Amino acid sequence: MGKNFYEKLLDKITDYVFEKPKYPLRFRELMEANRVVVDHLDIASIPGLKFCRLKLYLIYFIFWNILIIPLTLIFHGFLAKLDCHFAIILAIIFTLLFFGTYKIFENRIKEHAAKKLIRQAWEKYLRHFSYDKYHEIVAQYYKEAIDRDIPKNKIEQFIIDKLIETK
Repeated sequence: MGKNFYEKLLDKITDYVFEKPKYPLRFRELMEANRVVVDHLDIASIPGLKFCRLKLYLIYFIFWNILIIPLTLIFHGFLAKLDCHFAIILAIIFTLLFFGTYKIFENRIKEHAAKKLIRQAWEKYLRHFSYDKYHEIVAQYYKEAIDRDIPKNKIEQFIIDKLIETK
């Protein structure tokens, strides 16, 4: 299945911004990370997600310049004739948009990096079960294992047994 331009761009950005972890996720970390992503919780708790904020700022700044510079060149004549009060209001709106959309951009990049990290670990532990098909089911089984107080060393076997039953 081919990736579209957007997914390829996200892959390139995450490869540039995020540091690859030295060690792959352990099974329990994989389950916890999968649960965090499925339940839309704070991604900061996923181990192995280290990124360089300066690189993220740089990429975001480049994207904004690619968007804003052509717009300012097109509307320069109109903007030059505006009243200074209206120009100040436009500057405030631009600043709000710039910083407001940065957080959205950062969260989207972090989410993509988390899913990429989870997919890599998934290939190690659960390669016989498709991530796209089973990641939500596995999150439910992991929650069930935690609720039942299954020992840490038996969670992997519990989840694999449940997956085999459903397959």
